Amino acid sequence: MNNHRVLRGLLVSALAVTLAALTAGGLLAAKPKLDPASAKFYQSARLIMTKEEIKIFNRLPDAESRKEFIADFWDKRDPDPDTPDNEYKREFDARLDFINKRFNKEGGPAINTDRGRIFLFMGPPDKIEDFQPQLPQAGQSMRGFVIWWIYYGREFGIEFTDKNGTGKFVITQYSGDFFNAMDLIKLGRDIRADDVFGKRFLKFQAVYDAPAGEIDVRLPVKDLIFRENDAGRFEADLRFIIYVYGNEGATKETLRDARSAALTAAELESRKTVDFRFAKTLKPGTSFVDVIVMGKEGMRGKIRQIFEIRVPRS
Repeated sequence: MNNHRVLRGLLVSALAVTLAALTAGGLLAAKPKLDPASAKFYQSARLIMTKEEIKIFNRLPDAESRKEFIADFWDKRDPDPDTPDNEYKREFDARLDFINKRFNKEGGPAINTDRGRIFLFMGPPDKIEDFQPQLPQAGQSMRGFVIWWIYYGREFGIEFTDKNGTGKFVITQYSGDFFNAMDLIKLGRDIRADDVFGKRFLKFQAVYDAPAGEIDVRLPVKDLIFRENDAGRFEADLRFIIYVYGNEGATKETLRDARSAALTAAELESRKTVDFRFAKTLKPGTSFVDVIVMGKEGMRGKIRQIFEIRVPRS
């Protein structure tokens, strides 16, 4: 029992530190000196920026390059690029507006509160349960009031406690894999339809073949939805957008291509991945390769992952 309590305390502390670090301006980089438009974006969006995006953003030299980054940032998270509306950004803005109205009395800006940050990441809980361990005596404030937010779809729950009776709720424990859910949400995989990919949260691989000068994107066969063509083969038609940030984000190139995979029934059973190779020579040093995969135009579904690739210097 004591070991369980210690472990739970360490997990809660790790979560609190993670959220606090995000609020302070990112996990790995100091807050850059920004123009007003970039500062407004960074104030809230830093909470859903990946560590790679924070590195890239902090290396951008001027307002114009940051403006381009901001446009790309929201476009990458758009669950359906074929429509004029960006559902992800609309939902994010709505959540931000809500927490600024609802959690602005817990000491400081709402975005700095535990409930505000969780709501911004996860959205409204599927269920809220509250508990009052004991009634206060005369002249005392209500202490120890507990609220549980439960997210059934993500198999995740989190407990907030008003320890001092001041109305400020802090995280005291949680269940489920919050950190994995947070990483996926940052990449924009929280709000989208799944017509091309057979799994809501899909991880894939991208490696660099230096001798060939190619980026190899490997998608798991079991998580793709194939359709049988007239020849009896099974096809998946996909669109790729690949952002390559060289020199740790100081430069950017964009690759766009449509690719198809056609497998026999035997290959569909035996192969673990479908590989797509893209010609791109990466210079020595660290590059970030941001890979977005979508269904062909008219199909819905979108996955995304960022890869840090290091090419040895000679």
